[in-house]
Amino acid sequence: MAQTNPAAALQNIYRTPELWQKITFTAICLLMYRLGSYVTAPGVDVVALTDFFNNQGSGGLLGLYNLYVGGSLSRATVFALGIMPYISASIFMQIAGAVMPTIEKMNKDEEGRKKVNQWSRYLTVVLAIVQGWGFALFTESLPGAVLAPGLAFKIQTTIFLTTGAMFVMWLGEQITERGLGNGASLIIFFSIVESFWPAIFQTFSFVSTGALGPFSLLVLMLVMVAVVAGVVAITLAARRVLMQIPQRTVARGRMRESARNFIPLRLITAGVMPIIFAQSVIVVPGALAQFSGNPRLQQMSDYFQPGTWLFYTSQALLILFFTYFYTSIIFNPIDLAENLKKQGAFIPGVRPGAKTAEYIDHVVSRITFPGALFLTAIALLPQIISQMINVPFQFGGTSLLIVVGVALDTLAQMQQHLLLRKYDGFMKRGRVRFRGRAQTGGV
Repeated sequence: MAQTNPAAALQNIYRTPELWQKITFTAICLLMYRLGSYVTAPGVDVVALTDFFNNQGSGGLLGLYNLYVGGSLSRATVFALGIMPYISASIFMQIAGAVMPTIEKMNKDEEGRKKVNQWSRYLTVVLAIVQGWGFALFTESLPGAVLAPGLAFKIQTTIFLTTGAMFVMWLGEQITERGLGNGASLIIFFSIVESFWPAIFQTFSFVSTGALGPFSLLVLMLVMVAVVAGVVAITLAARRVLMQIPQRTVARGRMRESARNFIPLRLITAGVMPIIFAQSVIVVPGALAQFSGNPRLQQMSDYFQPGTWLFYTSQALLILFFTYFYTSIIFNPIDLAENLKKQGAFIPGVRPGAKTAEYIDHVVSRITFPGALFLTAIALLPQIISQMINVPFQFGGTSLLIVVGVALDTLAQMQQHLLLRKYDGFMKRGRVRFRGRAQTGGV
């Protein structure tokens, strides 16, 4: 598809006041997050903690957690916990809504959703306190990492980290409500991208020293390009369901068939969220186990370290589960069938109403399975290949999935704002397109 002039696209953004304000607000919030990621919590020797992560923790669960908080954990900053407690609390409340009819009913009206969101915030506070206390225990267990260990240090660290986690949660909510894109996803996106460039320089330094061969580097680059192409393909791919709307002619009063229209059902309706959810489920409990200092819990977390078969198996199962789970939350075939019925539209060969909802649900279930398998393969294969060729590179397939997926979703929202003002966007005709159908949705 032909590209429009990038300068003209940027001018269109500037000429759209609402979009420009959203981008500016989002940039300010992300800048505040990155500035806070360099404010060190008191009482911790950052050099000793950084040495531990460089020598031992870079490839484990703590290394993954550190990646998703932009290195704040290894620097012991006030934002060391990042957005992960809020994501974990949101997962718990969404699962509770799926199994508890009371919460499910509350999610259907505005006031109920506000109350459920408030419960998610309370749960975030609890998780942040537990993780903050665990981080204090963990740093005390490292030789020379704490200047004055004791109860006062634990309480102080817990307060600082909990406050930082709540502020990050607030920033994410503000971006979602007043900015552009999903706040939690953008915070993780920004954290991963920040660690991307040092990892690239480190990889090329390994090539210059001979620790990594040119062939291995070429294989790695090809894998990364394939992952990006695969993410774009499955994100924009859609199953088109034929839809017809009868129209009455003015002259004779007869009903005639309208022009063909299609309902685009996305191959991965849940987007990149299953990956983020799966990572939080794997990383957070493992990090808590290592924070606790309990030998049995630490031994258990060692079984799920990146590179082990249990880690890959559990990650694959979690991605499959959350793909179906999150799709069932954000996509309601009953509402879609009712909207089609109100418009007089119908799917040829399918009765309107309940039968249409069953048909759409059946189609979504069928296309979600291969999409989830493809998503799992893209997430795991680059990690396995990187391990086989001994690449010291943390920016693997899962991170690429998150970065590319969040970037595409944010770009789609920008295109939507530009189309409302009848401007061309970054692509010709001003929209990101499915295969044969324009994408009109947001994140």
